[in-house]
Amino acid sequence: MPITEAQAQYAAALKAGQKCYREALLKGEYPYPQVLDEILDEYLAAGRVELGLIDIPMDRIVGTKSRGRRNAFAANFMPLLPMESEFGAKWVALCDANLGAEGIRDPIRCFEYLGRFYVQEGNKRVSVLKSFGAPTIAGQVTRIVPVWSEDEEVRLYYEFMDFYRLSRLYRIQFSRSGSYRKLQAALGFESDHVWSDEERKRFVSALNSFERALETNGGAPSGETSGDLFLLWLQLYSLSELREMSAKELASSIKKILSEAKLLSDAQPIDMSTEPEQSGKSILTKLIDAVLLPGHLNVAFINDRKPEGSPWVYAHDLGRQMLEDFFGEKISVQVYTALEGCEAEALFDAAAADGAQVIFATTPSLIAACRKAAVKYPEIKILNCSVSMPFPGVRTYYSRIYEGKFISGAVAGAMTKTGRVGYIASNPIYGVPAGINAFALGASLTNPDAEVLLRWTCVSQDAISELRAEGCDMIANRDVTTEAQAQEAYGLCRVETDGSLTPILSPVWNWGEFYIRLVQSIFSGAWDALGDRSQRAVNYWWGLSSGAVDIRPSEALGESMAELVTILKRGIISGEIEPFRRRIVGADGTLRCDGSRSLSPEEILHMDWLCDRVRGAIPGFDELLGMARPLVRLQGVYRDIIPPDKDEIQI
Repeated sequence: MPITEAQAQYAAALKAGQKCYREALLKGEYPYPQVLDEILDEYLAAGRVELGLIDIPMDRIVGTKSRGRRNAFAANFMPLLPMESEFGAKWVALCDANLGAEGIRDPIRCFEYLGRFYVQEGNKRVSVLKSFGAPTIAGQVTRIVPVWSEDEEVRLYYEFMDFYRLSRLYRIQFSRSGSYRKLQAALGFESDHVWSDEERKRFVSALNSFERALETNGGAPSGETSGDLFLLWLQLYSLSELREMSAKELASSIKKILSEAKLLSDAQPIDMSTEPEQSGKSILTKLIDAVLLPGHLNVAFINDRKPEGSPWVYAHDLGRQMLEDFFGEKISVQVYTALEGCEAEALFDAAAADGAQVIFATTPSLIAACRKAAVKYPEIKILNCSVSMPFPGVRTYYSRIYEGKFISGAVAGAMTKTGRVGYIASNPIYGVPAGINAFALGASLTNPDAEVLLRWTCVSQDAISELRAEGCDMIANRDVTTEAQAQEAYGLCRVETDGSLTPILSPVWNWGEFYIRLVQSIFSGAWDALGDRSQRAVNYWWGLSSGAVDIRPSEALGESMAELVTILKRGIISGEIEPFRRRIVGADGTLRCDGSRSLSPEEILHMDWLCDRVRGAIPGFDELLGMARPLVRLQGVYRDIIPPDKDEIQI
């Protein structure tokens, strides 16, 4: 190879180095490679680990071990000295060797600290290969282990060291704790699975393809790494699907998830709708809408089981019937059910093929299928019955059932004779602690000495017997979801002398009212108005004032208690009574509210604590019965710290 090629390469590299140097000075940044000896006192490190010979990602090489030759390079490792200098001559000679048949083979020597590499021997080799855009370079590496601390960067690095022990990879980085474990699960590996050479090669190849396609979409959003995006992508697709995609298809699939990625670092990624939207449009706008807005809608309901096998799904099916009765010929409705062996994604494909314009998925377990469908069918309005899901392509809906719980608690406090009231909760998911606390605050409103004894159906298989044995004469059991349950031991019950339970009243979920209001918002244009105001995810969280929540009394309630229910219900609907606008002390003694303000919807929904009126605790994940774990992984108040499971990929 003629030396002129190497000289031309040096000239281009010198130009890049000078540009990097000038830009750093203009920004007030350090213009040279970082020096490890200047940023780390190694005597304060936890120790050293010899990693041996590894392939080092070029973009992770950020500096040198010591000050020697520091001024010869810009921060990007491109040269700063003239070609006529001794340094320039050696660089050109090394470049000439790289262009030859042998190439640069000798490994460099460097140190790694917090995932970044600092060269001790081989700076010019790094510079030459960086100038050619080489992705990696071979190097003998010594890791300097930082002393453990609660600093976020250090905690994340310790998680990386565990991951490296299994994968031997520096190739992928994350910005959030827990991501390395989630990657193992997303790839179908056990948490302690050691990667084979073949698995490592396939993964790196897939990551390279992903990053090339990501660049065509402008790269990762600010604050995110390509690894963060890849993990998000793996929640919707698999490596085998990636291998089947063309470059254009892969770029298109990435483009669809970028809106979700932008929400990852948003302090409030969800826009909460607490009341039905009103269009608020002028007469002229309404006339225009009469032409542009739909006059007929094709609506699909997707269930994860048959209504007759689930009170929850049955309640939604009753809501579907109310919707059809209300709108008549203005809507066409089809129902799809995931029978045994049926993939949920296929149901969304079928609904889309049948012309669905709106899809309601009635259980949180369908959220992953909803997200995939939202990517495939962006023209369809897709909703999932869940809360706190930060995915802008899927709107979620739930009810503020805690308002009904507050009223139920007030009745329990007024009716108890022992002062001991039982409460049976379902699962430690978003919204449930709010219901427990609202019930306890309602009980203390009518009986300041009342105690609420808490049990969980996800832990205990006979919570009612346990509460009877504790001397509870009032028990708040699971809510009524259908008329068929009204006469059973659901809702707030009185414990009779023979141990039987008499239903008194129950908060109820009125899904029909929700579906009617939501479809009305599409016909009126209020749906689009809400979407235009926010690029974030949308969560409908409606309460008594919308009709989505109600109180259903039994004949045993009594006239005076019925009057109390009416007063409290009217007060909550009007806003004169707010369950969480009062002095609230947590079970740990922390003052949660001084009573001078109302807790925000976000504070209420994301409660992960119990008030001091409650005798009990939120169960840990290891305490849960097996059937409860998938739902808690999706919606649990501590879902972000649950160890991932390869068979239950974390959303």
